[in-house]
Amino acid sequence: MSQAKILETFPNPAPRRDYVIEHTHHEFTSLCPMTGHPDFADITVRYVADKKCVELKSLKLYFHAYRNEGMFFEAATNRICDDLGAALKPRSLAIIAKWKARGGFSSVVTAEWKKRA
Repeated sequence: MSQAKILETFPNPAPRRDYVIEHTHHEFTSLCPMTGHPDFADITVRYVADKKCVELKSLKLYFHAYRNEGMFFEAATNRICDDLGAALKPRSLAIIAKWKARGGFSSVVTAEWKKRA
């Protein structure tokens, strides 16, 4: 099963209003494609819903599905943005991935989803 199929949504309870929804997952892990070592990140999903909101248990399971995936920080962040953008079709969406330090570097990757006209 691909990660995107795990995501579930529910109707936005206030679609007439722009309001910011922010969820942060502090236990995101994936694997470095070069070394196979685990990479750890805090992933923040910040969006203004249109018709749908993401259901949190499905978001948690979606993030956990990355645990054995080998991918670079940039690829993981952008895939999360694409998958949530496709599932929610929000008014705006930003994924902020704060990758934990390893080898003397910490990284922050931010991806934004733009609603297609």
